[in-house]
Amino acid sequence: MEQPAAPAVPHDPAETRLTITSPEQMRELGRRLAKLLRPGDLVMLSGELGAGKTTLTRGLGEGLDVRGAVTSPTFVIARVHPSLGDGPPLVHVDAYRLSGGLDEMEDLDLDVSLPDSVIVVEWGEGKVEELTEDRLQVVIHRAVGDTTDEVRQVTVTGLGERWESADLGTLAA
Repeated sequence: MEQPAAPAVPHDPAETRLTITSPEQMRELGRRLAKLLRPGDLVMLSGELGAGKTTLTRGLGEGLDVRGAVTSPTFVIARVHPSLGDGPPLVHVDAYRLSGGLDEMEDLDLDVSLPDSVIVVEWGEGKVEELTEDRLQVVIHRAVGDTTDEVRQVTVTGLGERWESADLGTLAA
């Protein structure tokens, strides 16, 4: 008699937690993260206003060697930064002003850009998860209120098969 298949054991997501103490360290984290990225990767960034999402993306742009200054795309919603070499372009999206889900983001054609690009979406929770099951979620926590504290707690979580065997611990180097 044939044995029944063992129940699938869900994989814990790949995850690492980091303490960042300056904007330069946040940019350096972005440069290190860029080394792990490849075309087709979706990176979702979340955190309070001023947490460092755009600073992290600036480091990603430097690490991916893309053209143009990486600045917040709040008013244009999305910016494409072509590669200066043979790497993927960086598509930087700020979904803060978008209230709907993927339907509202459809005009951006992210599904068309995804296979060839690295797409970074700030404020994308509940809006872009349908693009792919494989994504990297970066949550940046900072002290809120009247503070000049530069300390950020960053949690990087890889979701989906793409990130199952990723060594996110290299980001702490």
